[in-house]
Amino acid sequence: MLNNPITEDDIAQYLSNTPDFFERHAQLLGAVQLTSPHSHRAVSLQERQAELLREKIKLLEQRLMELLRHGNDNVLLSDRILRWACALLQVGDAQQLPARIAADLAHEFAVPQVALRLWGLAPEYAGLPFAQDVSAEVVEFAAALTEPFCGLNTGFEAVQWLVDPQSVTSLALVALRGGDAVQPVFGLLVLASPDAQRFASGMGTEFLTRLGELVAAALQRLRASAADAGSA
Repeated sequence: MLNNPITEDDIAQYLSNTPDFFERHAQLLGAVQLTSPHSHRAVSLQERQAELLREKIKLLEQRLMELLRHGNDNVLLSDRILRWACALLQVGDAQQLPARIAADLAHEFAVPQVALRLWGLAPEYAGLPFAQDVSAEVVEFAAALTEPFCGLNTGFEAVQWLVDPQSVTSLALVALRGGDAVQPVFGLLVLASPDAQRFASGMGTEFLTRLGELVAAALQRLRASAADAGSA
């Protein structure tokens, strides 16, 4: 015993493995005095346990409220996207779609600056702002994106498509594909902000991915015209 003194861990393990200890020594529950971290006064073991339970309940309530708030936010966001998708379906003139998409993204989702460039479209759309020539580097960059890029502006060429490129600090770049991830890219969506944290590199991209899929689906009409012209 002298060579192997009992440690606090030994006592804790014994109490954990002997749940009926305090049943046989019930008087200890009232006799043990602990210091409360709130009032700094001595309290019984039972009072301290009750405080710990109240703290755990409070944390659980806070987490529950956060989950409810996130759930409500997601419902509102889903409703907003649905309304926007319905509005895009009602646009009769395909030529107006790119400008409408950029304006709606800026308004509905509070994005300070939005730009959109498309390539491989029908000849009747040549010369319009959204169909201006882009470099081979931009096309290759967009084709290599397997998910939206989010991060600081380090001099991306696509930033120059914006009205005020000098004010851009963070941005998201979303490749537009014709149906799914294996289809060729036919455009690039740029969302930009002067706030460095708006499109931080560590943020989730699930929402931006779905947004890109919706935009690409809405713009399929422009690509279908090109396909029809090629087969004629």
